[in-house]
Formats: sequence, C-alpha cells, structure tokens
Amino acid sequence: KKITMNSISGVRRTAYSVAAATLLPLLMLLPAPCVGFLAVRPAIAPSFLTSNPLSARPKASEDSDALDPRADAEGAAKRAALEGAMRQIERSHGRGSIMRMGDVPDHMKVDVISTGALTLDIALGGGLPKGRVVEIYGPESSGKTTLALHVIASSQINGGTCAFIDAEHALDPKYAGLLGVDVPNLLVSQPDSGEMALDVVDRLVRSGAVDVVVVDSVAALVPRAELEAEMADAQIGLQARLMSKAMRKITGSLSTSGCTVVFLNQLRSKVGVIYGSPEVTPGGNALKFYSSVRLDIRRREILPDNIGIKCKVKIVKNKVAPPFEVVHFDILFGSGIDAMGCMLDAAQELEIVVRRGSWYSYRDANIAQGRLKACEYMRENPDVAAEVEAEVRRCLVPG
Repeated sequence: KKITMNSISGVRRTAYSVAAATLLPLLMLLPAPCVGFLAVRPAIAPSFLTSNPLSARPKASEDSDALDPRADAEGAAKRAALEGAMRQIERSHGRGSIMRMGDVPDHMKVDVISTGALTLDIALGGGLPKGRVVEIYGPESSGKTTLALHVIASSQINGGTCAFIDAEHALDPKYAGLLGVDVPNLLVSQPDSGEMALDVVDRLVRSGAVDVVVVDSVAALVPRAELEAEMADAQIGLQARLMSKAMRKITGSLSTSGCTVVFLNQLRSKVGVIYGSPEVTPGGNALKFYSSVRLDIRRREILPDNIGIKCKVKIVKNKVAPPFEVVHFDILFGSGIDAMGCMLDAAQELEIVVRRGSWYSYRDANIAQGRLKACEYMRENPDVAAEVEAEVRRCLVPG
C-alpha cells in the first residue's frame, strides 16, 4: 500500500502541533538567554519554537485607545479631580494662586530695561529683565557703578521711579547727572548697617511703586553684630546668612511688583588656590542662585589721550536668553557708555557700515578714518546716526 506525500505532510503537521502544545508551556519557563539562543539558531529548533508566541497577539491601535470608554472615563475623572484641587487652592490662598500659563499670556513675556549699550542689550536678549535679581561684579574701576547708573537713566526716561542704596557712601550726584540720571527725583539711602539696607530694599519692592533698585555694594553691607563687636572678634558667615535671608524675602515680591534689583559686588581672592580662578564674590552663594542675570565686567585698556576705558562684559548667567556672550564697549570719562561706539560696532558686524583698512564707509561713501573719528562723525551728524541705528535695530531686533 503506497503512502502518498499528502498523508506524510499531514502526519508531519500533526506531530508538530502535538510537539508545540507540549513544549510551549515549558518554553515559557525557560530563561531569556535560552529562548534568544533558539531564536538566533533556527537550524536547531523547528519554526514554531523560534517564533515569538506573543507576536501573534494583535497590537492595540491608537484609534482603539482613543475610542476606549474606560480611558475616556479615567481621563474625565482626572480632569475633574484637577479642577477640584485648583478650586480648593484658590479658595484657600486667593484667586490667581494657581493658573494655566496659556490663560495668562502676559506672564510669558519678560519686559526689559535698556543698559545704555546697544550691543549689551542685544546680548542680554533686549536688556535687563524686569522683576528679577541682577548681579554686576568685577574689579575696582571697571565700570560697575557707571553701568548701574545707565540702567537707572534708561528707566527714568521711560517714566520709572528708581532708588540707589549707597552702602559704600560714595555716590557722586554730579557724575550721575552727566550720565543722564534725573538726580532730583532719584531716591537715595545711605544705610548704617546691612540689615537696614536690605530692609529698605524689601519695603521699596513691596510698595510696587519702584522700578529699579541699585545696591552699591554687597561687600559694604556690614551686619549689625559685626558693627557692634570689637575689631578683633571673628564673625563667621554673618553676611552670607544675611544675604540668604534677604533673597528669600525679596524674590517672592519681585515678580508681582515688576521691580528690578541690581546688586553691585566686588571681588576677593581665595587663599591657597593652585588650579582655577581664585576670585570669589562676597556675600555667600545665595545671590548667585537667585540672580537671573550675572554680569562680569572688566577693564581691558585705556583709550588714547586718556578719554576713557574699554570694558569687556561677560554674561556669566542668563535665565532669559543664551548666556556666555562677550561684549566690548567704551566708557568715556564724563559721559559714560559710548552709545555711538556700541552702535558703530553693531553696524560694522552687520556690514551696514563697512570698514576697509582704517576707513569706515556707509553706503559706499567714506565717512571717517579710525574708529574714534567715525564716532565723532556720528555725533556730528545725528540724522545719519539715527538712520544707522534704525537699520541695526531692524536687523537685530525683528519687529
């Protein structure tokens, strides 16, 4: 009796099905390396052993999840619980204590104050942010107070009220007036101690009527306990604890009042530092963490004929724009930051004003030889300066 090929293949399929039903439960108990070995060596095991038993299950599609009534019910329950929690928070802490950012689009925009230097404003993302803490530090005679006074002048031009906490007792009203500060309307305080200075700052910020407060400087904020102690007594960490407490109190009310607090700081040197920079700022680490912008300003060189200095500003920290930008500008004695020089540098970088050798040209016409002469030409021709500034702002600040 002949055995046909169909009968042989039927017997083979039956044997495979019986083997699969017997070995699959045992296969599920095997460790993962064994199953992987069978999967990569198909010649050792039959095809039903090398296939993944879980692959036969159909995957749930996104449409089926979207139409799943249980998922919809669970999402609705979560939304209802969230709304209930938000209502309880507003009932306990007042309206506006919690909100969605999309419901209040004005909170997503950060207003700025100009620093008086166009190139620095562009690097900062428009200027110093309102409602934030700013730290400006550097060595002596590097332009820290000049930069802060320009910020005050810019705020006063826009109708703002400003205060200057002169902890160093070194403010020159005549020089401030030359920089454009409205000295008669400037609030000035010369505190006796660090606690008094920071209490004045806290009260001014909470009033909501002041736009800029400048503290000059953190190193001069002496705690009252240190003033009352003897000269030989050692007080460890008094100033750091004072600044930490002040930052915790001030930052909460800064955003609601929209006031910008600018802290000027000095530099000290750590002892025994072999690798890295030994420079450190007084007042502890709290100011570094609470500051939204930190500017490191240095004097690079003295301009010819002793008319001023060239400064280098590095944005060490910036929470509202990309940090680590480096900007150079001139500070002229008696007039402050050279706005024309900043504008000329920006125009040259954008090729609005072209420099060929030592000659500067605008619209294919030579205007001056040398940078100082080009700045003088801009001052003598305000129409050309205004036109160049408009082109620079159109290129760098869209809209």
